[in-house]
Amino acid sequence: MTFQDIFKSSFLENINSISLFDMVLSLALAFGIGMLIFLIYKKTFAGVMYSSSFDVTLVALTMITTLVILAVTSNVVLSLGMVGALSIVRFRTAIKEPLDIAFLFWAIAAGIVLAAGMIPLAVFGSVVIGLLLLIFANRKAHVNPYIVVLRCEDHNSETAAVDFLKTQVQKCVVKSKTAQPGSVELNVEVRMKDDNTDFVNTLAEMQGVASAVLVSYNGDYMG
Repeated sequence: MTFQDIFKSSFLENINSISLFDMVLSLALAFGIGMLIFLIYKKTFAGVMYSSSFDVTLVALTMITTLVILAVTSNVVLSLGMVGALSIVRFRTAIKEPLDIAFLFWAIAAGIVLAAGMIPLAVFGSVVIGLLLLIFANRKAHVNPYIVVLRCEDHNSETAAVDFLKTQVQKCVVKSKTAQPGSVELNVEVRMKDDNTDFVNTLAEMQGVASAVLVSYNGDYMG
């Protein structure tokens, strides 16, 4: 082995495997699509507490995925090593909102498609997904389910309150009932006809009704 052979390696030969223009274009597009995902996430967020670090993660994840796939597509041997390296990575962060998983996969998929050279697919697909999310997220608030918590004194007041509630909402389903001596508590899922919530005031003023509470409900939490 000569002195020149020591510095001759596949590592140095791979420096020019990806052109500078391809790198700049891919990362710039990844940043643009990542910002689109960030804006859609910010617009459609409907969880309990907004995390500013998560939307930055979406932009970074798109660019990182593009960077990794660019390296993998330029070298078959590297792709095998990358699979082995990534297989030992474990993420322990809990995803609180189910929709957040969709945004994470969206960012990863956009990065993969961009790095594969399918730029029209990445751009068009991201725009379509973003529009669909905006359409479904901007539904009227009264379409979403609500929970009415009623505390009544006896069976007669309970019946009167439920009958009145059925006339004021589009859908009314009793989810749970707790009966104690001198007190009956009901959790009723309702779908309102419009944004008017004055019927709760009327419920609270009915004879035999101790309290009436209206809370939003998404199946996982109340707030």
